[in-house]
Amino acid sequence: MSNKRDYYEILGVSKTASQDEIKKAYRKVAMQFHPDRNPGDKTAEDKFKEAAEAYEVLNDTDKKSQYDRFGHNAFSQNRGGGGSYGGGGMNMDDIFNQFGDIFGDEGFGSFFGNRGGGRRSGQGGGSRGSNLRVKLKMNFEEMAKGANKIIKIKKYIKCTGCSGSGAKDKNSFQTCNSCHGSGQVKRVQNTFLGQMQTVTTCPTCNGEGTSITAKCNSCKGEGRVYGEETVSIDIPAGVQEGMQLSISGKGNVGERGGSFGDLIVQVEEEAHPQLQRDGLNVAFDLYLSFPDAVFGTQVEVPTIDGRAKIKIPPGTQSGKIFRLKGKGFPQINSYEKGDQLIHVNIWTPQNISAEEKVMLEKMNKSSNFEPNPEKNEKSFFDKVREVFS
Repeated sequence: MSNKRDYYEILGVSKTASQDEIKKAYRKVAMQFHPDRNPGDKTAEDKFKEAAEAYEVLNDTDKKSQYDRFGHNAFSQNRGGGGSYGGGGMNMDDIFNQFGDIFGDEGFGSFFGNRGGGRRSGQGGGSRGSNLRVKLKMNFEEMAKGANKIIKIKKYIKCTGCSGSGAKDKNSFQTCNSCHGSGQVKRVQNTFLGQMQTVTTCPTCNGEGTSITAKCNSCKGEGRVYGEETVSIDIPAGVQEGMQLSISGKGNVGERGGSFGDLIVQVEEEAHPQLQRDGLNVAFDLYLSFPDAVFGTQVEVPTIDGRAKIKIPPGTQSGKIFRLKGKGFPQINSYEKGDQLIHVNIWTPQNISAEEKVMLEKMNKSSNFEPNPEKNEKSFFDKVREVFS
């Protein structure tokens, strides 16, 4: 089980907090534990990263919804290149690149230098790419045991011609005349309280500190092209219909060296030809002939991972439920497992011969075949009469 702290507790907000309240709370915590304010303090640095991870999830509607439903379990699987679903494993560059912009209006960039003032200056300071969404169908066995899925997705990928810079060559950059390469502009205003200085992203170069004099022929200056990528996805055991997994860094790449967005994978359940899912449990309708129900028998039933033999005792009633312990679905990131429930139904024949009808009428006169009035049951033979009446 995850030992991470609750994201709402980290930011000091309630589950009903608005996006604006979440943003303000993150700004406050990040200002408190920023490493430039706490040099050499490993605890403060960990809390700074922890707050960024919480903000990444709670500020994203889809991730927040999954977190509210499944907690940290929704983001528990490690992705292929390190890190984890839902924001874990973020380094300082990731944090400053993705979330630095929200501090610009309060002089965060001025106080802490270029690290916190939005996009990084120079080459490779483009905006973050957008998220991608895919639907992934899984059968019962894959959902119960977990699976590795290899899929191909159409997306924006880094241009190989310019390595994502958008420039024709390294000599195609020039320093921005407005910000002189810093990516930020300062503005001083006179107020009744005195002079107030604000630092904002440079509007001329969009915070990159440079402009391109000659664009790459392949991507026309965007630093990215539309292509295809093969992605390996590890799906944990116990996922359910509608559950979403967020794989960091597998979405669209941003323009001109910007970081990648996330890949949102939504699980879809393939219908099983014989079994039905009920939470962690699996249900199966077993149809027995009348003689088998009377004399008892042994039958094979399908399960998620193959077939299993069960013993039907003599005198089994229609509606009886047998339970196969632990043959259901596992709880994600837990030792708990559901069961398989087998519902017994007595099969009534649709066609009988004259000889069979005589035998049934004779048997019906025996007291052994009378229904139980306390249970308001109909006898088997009453059901047969209904079919042929």
